[in-house]
Amino acid sequence: MLPTGKAFPMTANVRKQARDAPSELEASRSIAPPDGNAGSVDTSRRALLVGGLAAASGAAIIAGVARSQAAPDPMAGHDMSAMPTDPYAAPMPGMAHGNMTTVGVVDHDRNGFDPTTMLTEWETGLTDLLPDGRTLRTFEVAAIDREIEIAPGIFFPAWTFNDRVPGPALRAKEGERLRIIFRNYGSHPHSMHFHGIHSARMDGVPGAGLIGPGEEFIYEFDAKPFGCHLYHCHALPLKRHIHKGMYGLFVIDPDPARHPENAAVAASRVLGSPENARWQELAMVMNAFDTNFDGANEIYAVNTVGQAYMNAPIRIDKSRPVRIYLVNVTEFDPINSLHLHANFFDYYDTGTTLTPTLRTVDLIMQCQAQRGILEFSFAEHEDGMYMFHAHQSEFTELGWVGMFDVRGPEA
Repeated sequence: MLPTGKAFPMTANVRKQARDAPSELEASRSIAPPDGNAGSVDTSRRALLVGGLAAASGAAIIAGVARSQAAPDPMAGHDMSAMPTDPYAAPMPGMAHGNMTTVGVVDHDRNGFDPTTMLTEWETGLTDLLPDGRTLRTFEVAAIDREIEIAPGIFFPAWTFNDRVPGPALRAKEGERLRIIFRNYGSHPHSMHFHGIHSARMDGVPGAGLIGPGEEFIYEFDAKPFGCHLYHCHALPLKRHIHKGMYGLFVIDPDPARHPENAAVAASRVLGSPENARWQELAMVMNAFDTNFDGANEIYAVNTVGQAYMNAPIRIDKSRPVRIYLVNVTEFDPINSLHLHANFFDYYDTGTTLTPTLRTVDLIMQCQAQRGILEFSFAEHEDGMYMFHAHQSEFTELGWVGMFDVRGPEA
């Protein structure tokens, strides 16, 4: 019999974190200007759009705003002689790509997670062999309250899984038995609801895995169907628990033996297989943050930190194909999107098929909790910086934009 929830002792450190945590309003206005002096500022959606993503915080001004005021536009008169020939040269003043970076950087060490490492950081748990010969895969996940920095100088009072937003990207293989040991170190009731197939007892809703602070619950079910899924807290009010950061990727790799008609494709998705090794796989969670709790987001991102992949472009080896596991968990906005510049991709909606549901597209829209797999290649492209972003322009201007730094393997 699996426990429906049991108490466990909270450590002194966890009690101190809960006691010392700032209120939501205090934390949402805990802004550090460049000189290090904290101050209260207007972080509303309109203020951020008018002043630039980080200009409103006083901590980080959109670099191009300052540059475009201080320097003439080199494109004036269509004089192209000033254009750099080096594809890795710094963006020029007044050019679109140069205008989409922030002054200042987020302290990833303080956050305890880095959007760049998150791209390839898969949590595979611990494995054991069951009497029937199947693999038992066990994960340990904890709910923890903590403040995180979501843009330079802009802090957010998050509720996290395993001290990060998004939570760990859980990865298993089709047919395995999964066991998730969930502990609540937070200050509110929480749960884990998995998008997949399981019994009602394992659904993560009230009466089926929702636990209070200091309690533990064990979820157990078979890994099916294969695909790109997600998990999130299902406590009420639901939009608050999701918006505060309680979500993560949940990927189930297909078992090639179960799909002989597409065994090679299935094998390429199995983490650690020789067929999978040639792929560059990236975990991307589209999210956003309402910093002043007015029901509208002020910061948009992939993997939490606004403009993270503008400040640190994602290195791509153009000799190897790219596969992105993409999920949208944005609250308060009905849809989100990803547009890839100068290229097209095949798309597998929900990742539950081994043949594309869309072929040769350069934009995909997702409602909240919708997810899928993108596959594409830069093999025939010249080296350079290639942009990707939401095609809701407002989202792009508020942080959801990045670059692929595409080069050959020898570069």
